[in-house]
Amino acid sequence: MKKIFAITVIAVILTSCLNYEQKVLIYPDGSGNMEIHYWMNVPDTIVAKSISNLGIFIPDSIRNEFSSPFVHILDITTYSDTTDSTIHSVIKIEFSSIDSLNTIKAFAQSEFSLKDGAANQKIFTQFIPPVTTGFGIDASKFYVKYIYEIRGDIITHNATSQVKNVLTWQYNLNEIGRGKTISVTFKPYKLKETPKWIYYLAGLVLLVVIIYLFRKKKD
Repeated sequence: MKKIFAITVIAVILTSCLNYEQKVLIYPDGSGNMEIHYWMNVPDTIVAKSISNLGIFIPDSIRNEFSSPFVHILDITTYSDTTDSTIHSVIKIEFSSIDSLNTIKAFAQSEFSLKDGAANQKIFTQFIPPVTTGFGIDASKFYVKYIYEIRGDIITHNATSQVKNVLTWQYNLNEIGRGKTISVTFKPYKLKETPKWIYYLAGLVLLVVIIYLFRKKKD
């Protein structure tokens, strides 16, 4: 009976849609932070309890997969959402060098790389490994999304969308195939190259303070 139940659970896992989102902020020196959120739909209560015992939804097991001397784990949260019958894991980490993410077990195949490019430029790449399918999985319902905020002038990229300095790569299972490499070439900001709106904002705040002090002195 236990064996049949275990097979049933595995079948449900393989035919469910595990979605994955990765949000990363890269600073000019290559350090940054990352938030990972993945979830799957588990409509049956009994199976849901069994899946919640899997390593990918147990904080201690997740911590083991993401632990590294070169990475600081900020937070690990797992939860169930009864409104849509989903189970979730959220991991937040920070790193001193994005290359150090290669020391994490969970990223064993991700091949993070940040190298020097042309004059004052950096080239960042990450490999998205292929995902094995089976048991009639509907590949169109499974997707991965990688969102990178780059602190620098973006020169070239192969992202699926861009909003200013935020690049997004989103693929469903069919599009991943044997794997994909996301890449971006950028010129890291220097102090003098900080976006102009920051200076405008600082100037506005300074002006407000001066006006306030002038009026206060006048009163």
